[in-house]
Amino acid sequence: MSELHELGALELSTAYARGDTWPTEVVEHLLDRVARLDDTVGAFVTVTADAARAAAAVATERLRRGERGPLLLGVPTAVKDLHNTAGTRTTYGSAVFAEHVPTFSDEVVRRLDSGGLVSIGKTNTPELGSPCYTEPDVAPPARTPYDLTRSAGGSSGGAAAAVASGLVPVAQASDGGGSIRIPASACGLVGLKPTRGRISAAPLHADVNGLGTSGPLARTVGDAAALLDVLAGPSAGDSLWAPPPDGSFLDACGREPGRLRIARLAAPLIADVAVDAQVLAAYDEASLLLAELGHDIEDIDPPMGPEVVSVFETVWAVGAASV
Repeated sequence: MSELHELGALELSTAYARGDTWPTEVVEHLLDRVARLDDTVGAFVTVTADAARAAAAVATERLRRGERGPLLLGVPTAVKDLHNTAGTRTTYGSAVFAEHVPTFSDEVVRRLDSGGLVSIGKTNTPELGSPCYTEPDVAPPARTPYDLTRSAGGSSGGAAAAVASGLVPVAQASDGGGSIRIPASACGLVGLKPTRGRISAAPLHADVNGLGTSGPLARTVGDAAALLDVLAGPSAGDSLWAPPPDGSFLDACGREPGRLRIARLAAPLIADVAVDAQVLAAYDEASLLLAELGHDIEDIDPPMGPEVVSVFETVWAVGAASV
């Protein structure tokens, strides 16, 4: 079997079902990795070791009894430090809130708990989640483990660093203007920003511009889909709901997509810079693979230009001020 930290969420679920390992063993292994590696990769602001061990013990007992629980029962995860977690320090990436301890949990945290996942801590994020890099005053900078001289991106940089470094197999993240997608790119992960209304922002609903939403970060598409299944669904008080999916997102991963029409472009949208040759080579390789799989690949013109930056900055500033 692979090293425990190399196993994805679904692989751990299978390993638990076979009795190959248990959540207590996995959580202890990952906490040891966090203690050794986190100062280097800057993944966590707060590590909740005692709570994680207690939750892992409960999950292990349920699994040993053969209880038919949630699919990801006992799988370790982490919560982005923008999201309130009852009784756990939540800084929002800001020194102003360095000792803030909420009395309630956001809906996404409750969904992770009800899904049986075991959180081992709060992941690093820039102040109020605003920049596209993760270098707050309350924690070391988040770095991609593939090159420690480079940023893990932001604002879910800590979550991406944690998953890419093998500190957790999957992590909850959030995205308004690229905060899942940028770190996923910087850390070689699968990151998805779900459609508006797919995941509840209850109970605060503070994002007045509607751009922000939670989503998964994972090492595989299947793991991302499984975590999305846990997080998805409306809550009382939500202003809008996405249409319910036809079955689970994990099941959708196994369906044939049919022949797709896929647009592609390599021109930078908001900056006058050259795209690195290695990036272009990977872009062409991926396009060729998709064509060989029977899909139609079409080059398109950029749908927007640098003039959108000033508009986005205004909208983004209003959203940040509303948090």
